[in-house]
Amino acid sequence: MKAINVISITLTAALLSACGESKIDDAAQFGADPTLPKAHRGLLPTMKIADPAGWDDRQPTVPSNYEITAIATDLNVPRQTLVLPNGDILVSEGMGGNAPNLRPKDFIAGYIQGKGTTSVKSGNRLTLLRDSDGDGTYETRTVFADNLNAPYGLVLIDDQLYVANQDAVVQFDYQPDQTTASGPPRKLTDLPSVVNHHWTKSMTASPDGRYLYVGIGSNSNITENGLDVEADRARVWQIDAKTGAHRPYATGLRNPTALDILPGTDQLWAVANERDELGARLVPDYLTSVQEGRFYGWPYSYWGQNVDSRVQPQRPDLVASAIAPDYSLGSHKAPLGLSFSTSTMGDTFSEGAFIGEHGSWNRPDPAGYKVVFVPFSGGKPAGDPVDFVTGFYGEDGKTRGRPVGVTVDPKGALIVADDLSNTIWRVTPTR
Repeated sequence: MKAINVISITLTAALLSACGESKIDDAAQFGADPTLPKAHRGLLPTMKIADPAGWDDRQPTVPSNYEITAIATDLNVPRQTLVLPNGDILVSEGMGGNAPNLRPKDFIAGYIQGKGTTSVKSGNRLTLLRDSDGDGTYETRTVFADNLNAPYGLVLIDDQLYVANQDAVVQFDYQPDQTTASGPPRKLTDLPSVVNHHWTKSMTASPDGRYLYVGIGSNSNITENGLDVEADRARVWQIDAKTGAHRPYATGLRNPTALDILPGTDQLWAVANERDELGARLVPDYLTSVQEGRFYGWPYSYWGQNVDSRVQPQRPDLVASAIAPDYSLGSHKAPLGLSFSTSTMGDTFSEGAFIGEHGSWNRPDPAGYKVVFVPFSGGKPAGDPVDFVTGFYGEDGKTRGRPVGVTVDPKGALIVADDLSNTIWRVTPTR
């Protein structure tokens, strides 16, 4: 009880300190040139997370010419999904991380964040969903593989299924229509897993299937755990899908949580979660093309060459080379899902990117908690985000779900993983 009282007092002080922050509307932070206020540093970052509640007879809200259905419930922390060629859906279930609480603020932030997460035990498995007759009801549900280590990213290349665990990329043989793995996984390559402050390992493949791209988050907010544990972190790896040989593809991305290839191109894109403790409107999370060999700032600078003075010693040489992301989503939205659209999702949503925003915990006005669509034109973002699936955060201040992975089904659906209510949602245009 004493610990909770201390948290309440400290949190109140943090909220009061936030009242003096510059108030910037979210719309001012969308796009290629977001408004960046002066950094605000207090004893603690502002912390507020909506109280979880059940869906009961409610469900998320979608545009008027779409419908949404829960196709799987009672999962064990669903994170990302993969639509297989036959229409089956694989779901990675799990929760990783083993970062210690090294500072009092780590303990307090962990307590606040924990209030908005599921109490369900990590599944550490892949679940397969099958709709045999194509009526939208996934009547078959099997455990495809278990005893994994916080699986997250999923990729199928020919007859090989790749899974990004928090500590390694592993692979399974895959044959069409199988409902369970035919054997244990084989390790392709180890991934950085010391401390694992950011444990999620996002993954996609090059169009020719030669390479895997894996997003590896930092081991801290801003190097407070030391630079030694940041080796090979805050970057995207390019991995040879046959040999496991790997190299840094791009660096300085604090936490690249989802990756996808823009259709019709070889261009890799990512959504990334930026740093905390500079204020409720700093630093914007973003969507960006991932340019080979380029540096995106973390930890020394943000949004290009805005220096973060908390990091010592500084690296002006790296700051000078830092490039700005393509598109700001706004601050502390926590994007965890990315999937480019196709014409099957209807004219309005035919060209652009669906993004699952897990939702903030560190601003006085909760933000995110929805799936948005960023329209594209000519291979680039072209307009403000459009709400596509909302209602996860209700007008009553309750949180009924938190979207993570989003996957476009070529047959005409968006699959959304919700790791608070442990549900897979399916959104389809009405015919």
